Amino acid sequence: MWNKYVMEIKKDGYIKYISHLDMVKLFKNAFKRAEIKLAFSQGFNPHPKMGFAQPLSLGYSSSCELIEFETKEDMEPAQILDAMQGFMPRGIELLSCKRYTGNKSVAARTFAASYEITIPISAGLTKSMDEWCADFLKQETIVVTKRQKKTGKQQSIDIKSKIRSLSGTEASGKIVLNAKLDSGSNSNVSPELLISSFTSFAGIETAREEIDVKRTALFFD
Repeated sequence: MWNKYVMEIKKDGYIKYISHLDMVKLFKNAFKRAEIKLAFSQGFNPHPKMGFAQPLSLGYSSSCELIEFETKEDMEPAQILDAMQGFMPRGIELLSCKRYTGNKSVAARTFAASYEITIPISAGLTKSMDEWCADFLKQETIVVTKRQKKTGKQQSIDIKSKIRSLSGTEASGKIVLNAKLDSGSNSNVSPELLISSFTSFAGIETAREEIDVKRTALFFD
């Protein structure tokens, strides 16, 4: 039986601008350099049994990323953590490593994620953030336009049921939204859709590149 583990990491700083695929390559190389032998899948195109619980979008930071992996040899989690520490670039912090005994993968068990969205504003809002968030969620529908990956066509979807909670604060020329959104194989909504719909609703004209997004938690069944 392969030895299964879950490693929790923090991703911040300039490293948030590398793609998910590059993050996968980075960790595959780090395991190799640390002389940790990953288990491989079977078949004509075997690949290392390693993956992230939920891919993180380019430009997002996170304090809760999870990497699932299997090794050929049994190792103590602390031993793996110590071996990997020296091969991490600036901006990636290894927080913990634990054995994993679940029948389903962590990715398959994920159903929601929470985000901290920081939006600079040039002027004070006309209502409190509590009122803005409550009024936003009181809408019968929250319809946004999303581009389909396969066809490239624009599609209108209602994301209201996918927003599990929303709150916010305003201080020092910025607002901070704390949102819990569906995230998983059964139901998923990108924070980008929440950002575009909320800023339009509240009349906020901040450019997207000035808005910071941080994932703060993942939730599992």
